[in-house]
Amino acid sequence: MAEHKHGSMNTKGQEKTFAGFMKITTWGAVISILTLIFMALANA
Repeated sequence: MAEHKHGSMNTKGQEKTFAGFMKITTWGAVISILTLIFMALANA
């Protein structure tokens, strides 16, 4: 088995994937909130 050195793993791919996930999640939340606000105003 290869010896593991702490901190030697390349995490660029994981960081890019997580950044994309956070971007999509943020936009999804914003769209959901705006939709709820629009629905509340349209129903009044």
